[in-house]
Amino acid sequence: MNLVRYGFAFTFAASLAQAQEPAARDGDVASGHAAHAMPAPGRASSKAHATHRANADHAGVDHAGMAAMAPHHAGMHDATNPSSASTPAIDLRPPSGHVAPPPPQHAMGAMSPAEMVDVMGMDDRAAYGIVAFDRLEAAHADAGTALAWSARLAYGGDGDRAWLRSEGERLHGRTEHADVELLWGHAIAPYWDTQVGVRRDLGRGTDRNWAAFGVQGLAPYWFEVSATAYVGEQGRTALRAEVEYEALLTQRLVLQPRVELNAYGRSDPAAGIGAGLSDAAFGLRLRYEIRRELAPYVGIERRWRLGATADAARADGEAVAETQWVAGVRFWF
Repeated sequence: MNLVRYGFAFTFAASLAQAQEPAARDGDVASGHAAHAMPAPGRASSKAHATHRANADHAGVDHAGMAAMAPHHAGMHDATNPSSASTPAIDLRPPSGHVAPPPPQHAMGAMSPAEMVDVMGMDDRAAYGIVAFDRLEAAHADAGTALAWSARLAYGGDGDRAWLRSEGERLHGRTEHADVELLWGHAIAPYWDTQVGVRRDLGRGTDRNWAAFGVQGLAPYWFEVSATAYVGEQGRTALRAEVEYEALLTQRLVLQPRVELNAYGRSDPAAGIGAGLSDAAFGLRLRYEIRRELAPYVGIERRWRLGATADAARADGEAVAETQWVAGVRFWF
């Protein structure tokens, strides 16, 4: 009799546990623990999708990005879950206020420039201007302290723009040499412009006018290059070439080496210029950029007079080579 009673009690307890088991599993899934339970197909899968959707909404998941994965997501469930037909669909539509993505590349190719401006917010034809003093400095040498400058003003777009450039040096209250150039620049390649215009020389000797033809741009390894040929009165010719480089020592500290060469086709005794390669200069300036638009600097520059120009300097009792210590400021707006 005892065995019968124990057998009856065991059977009743097992039946009661089996009846309560689905409810406990449902509670585990709804609380986010579906991975630890072994739910029956269909019912537990529906709970898992509902939990995933609720968690995604509260976590701020980008439903627009998930929409692109919807076909793959659905295919995986179709292949692995026989009850996927009864699974409720997840709402993958973008939330209200969603900004439409830009049009595809093939559609942009058929757009007019005006449509490109409206869609992408770009306008390469927009004109802009800049005024910059690349060098405004006091230069101290054996002959005294001089004021030197190199300035440029540009206005126009990315394709065409006007340039006004000037550089020179004043010593003991008079202009030793200076020039002013008015040029028109045209882009011929990325980072490269051609320039054509006029130049006016001032200072020692006779003021002279030149027609100017040049090119400037950014060479490989970020060297800034400028070369300009000049044709003047009475068959005079000249050539100027400059190369600069900016080495970033820190985010604000910049070391700038610079080389300049000048050559003339004919001698100009009044200006102390001889035919051929006339002079060369190598400078090294260290600037600190308080802002990109404002940077004080210090440096050193070595100058040489060459060839017939050096001979003319010796005849006048002037130095053929000199070293200048410079301090100045570079700024633009």
